[in-house]
Amino acid sequence: MNGKVGFGVIGVGVMGSNHVESLGVLPNTELVAVCDRDPAAFDRIDGKVRSGIRCCTDPEEFFRTPGLEAVLVAVPHYFHPDLAIAAMEHGKHIIVEKPIAVHKAEARRLIDAAAKHPELVKSAMFNQRTLPAHRKLKHLIDSGELGRIFRVNWIITDWFRSQMYYDSGDWRATWGGEGGGVLLNQCPHQLDLFQWFFGMPQLVSARVRIGKYHDIEVEDEVNAYLEYADGKTGNFITSTGEAPGTNRLEVMADRGRVILENGRISFLRNEIGTTEFTRTSLGSYQKPPMWECEIGLPPALRSSGHQLVIENVANAILKGEKLIAPLEEGINGLELGNAMLMSGLLKKDITLPLDAAAYAEMLAGLVKNSTRKVKTVRTADASGFGNSF
Repeated sequence: MNGKVGFGVIGVGVMGSNHVESLGVLPNTELVAVCDRDPAAFDRIDGKVRSGIRCCTDPEEFFRTPGLEAVLVAVPHYFHPDLAIAAMEHGKHIIVEKPIAVHKAEARRLIDAAAKHPELVKSAMFNQRTLPAHRKLKHLIDSGELGRIFRVNWIITDWFRSQMYYDSGDWRATWGGEGGGVLLNQCPHQLDLFQWFFGMPQLVSARVRIGKYHDIEVEDEVNAYLEYADGKTGNFITSTGEAPGTNRLEVMADRGRVILENGRISFLRNEIGTTEFTRTSLGSYQKPPMWECEIGLPPALRSSGHQLVIENVANAILKGEKLIAPLEEGINGLELGNAMLMSGLLKKDITLPLDAAAYAEMLAGLVKNSTRKVKTVRTADASGFGNSF
């Protein structure tokens, strides 16, 4: 190899265009091709860049591009598994935009297909794992510094979207085009981080609101309660209708309270663990003495988390570097979101592991009964993808 990996992007929408730019500036990547069924999408690419790459409307032609070694899949959600599988069958390494699929059964199909290609590098685009505050919190949890975690609460309501956003594409905010709302479009990063930090719960109980703030047929507000096998509980609240909104993660643990907000971590650390103090204190109302700590963060590895994930995948291909976001981990946050939506729509508790077939059947019914038909619904033919984002 020449020290650079030949990349192609399939789906040249908003995110795909950003990835095209990233591939042009990273030291270990080279953009060799793009693919979108709408030729007008190529107008988003700088003319000089466009003149030096292959622009395809047919995936098969795209996959046969000389020098193409890795494919970044950035099309609408339903098409992620088909196109990622097709890329691997052509011997290409893959990065799949979030979510890796619309529902658990499709994610499992993709992961099972990926397992047949151990020679290839397969990653999900979970760029939020690279942020300094998230890396630090992960370290605090995994190192045992927080002690046993009792409760977590994440309010993530700064995903505000206008009606114009939803009206910008016929696939947006529909069961047939997108497969869901805030849980599937905006929150896959937080759902991935939630399971990355705290693991998977054993029970999910949620309430969802369909079109509370927008003229859409999918959820734009979610309130979920989670129970874990080790006794901790969780709350996950999200919306695309609040402004200015909140992004605040609170972790209550034996050694105190951690708050992640505005890219900063604060830690009210107990000098004596809560469990021990509760058992040994001779007072009735006193709390453990504590320190108020401002947690220093590691430096940002790169200005763009997306670029860091791409660079990481290229290094994994070239040097065997460990992946930041292995593809198979993409099923966990997706399953968590599926369980929240299923619980909210059916108004009942959902136990995990999620019944993937039951969820797929529920979603198929929502698509069938939808009054908002779209042109970009998934077909058996992988070439029938739509213009992304």
